[in-house]
Amino acid sequence: MLATKPATAFSLFALVGLVLGLAAPVLAQDLSAADRSAIRDVIRNQVDAFRRDDGEGAFGYASPSIRGMFGTSEIFMDMVRQGYQPVYRPRVFDFGEIVTLHGQVTQKVHVVGPDGRPVTAFYPMVRLPDGTWRIDGCFLQAPDEHQA
Repeated sequence: MLATKPATAFSLFALVGLVLGLAAPVLAQDLSAADRSAIRDVIRNQVDAFRRDDGEGAFGYASPSIRGMFGTSEIFMDMVRQGYQPVYRPRVFDFGEIVTLHGQVTQKVHVVGPDGRPVTAFYPMVRLPDGTWRIDGCFLQAPDEHQA
């Protein structure tokens, strides 16, 4: 009986270590070329769905947490139309670098919205257990305006 307790304790410790190791955040510098391409494809596909007003399609590229936050594709699309015109109807949409922001893989995109104003869109991404990528938000930042 004494011999099994240390083995059991060691097994639990190893299991906890394995679980924690699998839960470690993915960093941008660790991404493969295939992951980088998949991330860009997901974002590009969502923007294409926005352009077609395909709410179900666009909502399908959102992470489970975003889907849970909005509940339906209609509510999601209303939010995008009202607050995210640059990515809803972009004139220009050019991918920048993939970085790690706040511990999350994030794709930077240079966008010119329908009003002609440039912004940088930051797309935090999550990898699902099946290995696919989903969009976990979008943050828009106007370029720094320099005053004379």
